[in-house]
Amino acid sequence: MLDINLIRDTPEVVRAALLKRMPEVDFTELLAWDRERRVLIARADELKARRNTVSSEIPRMKKQGKEVASLIEEMKEVGERIRNLDSARSGLDSRIKNFIERLPNIPAEDVEPGGKEHNRIIRTWGGKPDFDFPVRDHMQLVTDLCLVDYERGVKLGGSGFWMYTGKGAVLEWAFLNYFIEQHLKDGYEFILPPHILNYECGYTAGQFPKFTEDVFHLKPSGQEETAQFLLPTSETALASFHRDEILSEQEVPKKYFSFTPCYRKEAGSHRTNERGMIRGHQFNKIEMFQYTLPERSDAALEELMTKAEMLVQGLELHYRVVQLAAGDCSASMAKTLDIEVWIPSMGDYKEVSSISNARDYQARRGNMRVKRKETGRNEYLHTLNASGLATSRLLPALCEQFQQPDGSIRIPEVLKKWTGFNRISPDAISKAPEKG
Repeated sequence: MLDINLIRDTPEVVRAALLKRMPEVDFTELLAWDRERRVLIARADELKARRNTVSSEIPRMKKQGKEVASLIEEMKEVGERIRNLDSARSGLDSRIKNFIERLPNIPAEDVEPGGKEHNRIIRTWGGKPDFDFPVRDHMQLVTDLCLVDYERGVKLGGSGFWMYTGKGAVLEWAFLNYFIEQHLKDGYEFILPPHILNYECGYTAGQFPKFTEDVFHLKPSGQEETAQFLLPTSETALASFHRDEILSEQEVPKKYFSFTPCYRKEAGSHRTNERGMIRGHQFNKIEMFQYTLPERSDAALEELMTKAEMLVQGLELHYRVVQLAAGDCSASMAKTLDIEVWIPSMGDYKEVSSISNARDYQARRGNMRVKRKETGRNEYLHTLNASGLATSRLLPALCEQFQQPDGSIRIPEVLKKWTGFNRISPDAISKAPEKG
């Protein structure tokens, strides 16, 4: 959520920044409501001061035998006027809040305006694999090697679901073990959050109210309104970990990571080149999250970026880093960089990690602050998140980049301790029973 004081003091600066990601921005109504609200507050404060003064005088006047009936009647009228002013202010508070909470974050200065066509490639790592044999796509590879069962996934969950089987399940778990080991080594605290969250979590993360239709809602029996939803990413949970809390400066930074499946509707987003595991309704992800001081925010983003890149480099996968343009960043984020792995059969890169800085946007929504040691004043924290990593595109990238002429798949060195095997070969696979 943006600071109303910032909009009030520098409306054109904020407007120009938001135009990097929005087609139009008009603060006319908002500023008019804000001016009216401050007038109402001033009038109410004057009347409250008058009421306090008279109320303290009435007992003294009574003791002196003076007439106070007219003052008491006046105070009743004053009380009614105060209630009317407070009610009018409450209505304006609601309008202002509704307006501001739908505004996206202000993009960082170095973020390009516009949509994804203005995303900027920052760097690449490794080289595209050079095959001297016909390249198989990941769907064929994982099906032939019995690593993923798409048909039974659809049978159990419907379109957009799959099942890891046999060595595919082992490989999936090896990814997660590798990430967890690295994050623990780096001093991050491991969190296993609930998969079912309340509305306040979605609101704090910046997904609600504007993007409520993007998640799977749970509707309790006999209730008309949805009270909970399945988490779309554990960022949504970790962003509320310190909701309504004040941390001491000595406690910051807070560095967490979590493992959860992620549940997403992904409505209308499927394209013909995103078959298989490239996009689905459920996938596994390790998420990193930091609460930090504002002056350490940029450094924290670099730290998360380095960590995520080192994980992909450890997997020996060719990737690139892309800085997203303002219109391609999620609404809560001031700056986002994506790590995208190369999928040979698609001739394209797909994101496996988003590294983002929300600055104080989520902290304002969740009322998460830090008490400064020197001044004793409370200040909003900065929050950052990074995938470390999402697995549903890593397995396709690994299968395709490391495929061999005989149809086998080489396993990168960092995963061997978790898999117990060096490669997955067609000869070692026992085919699933035929359906009849």
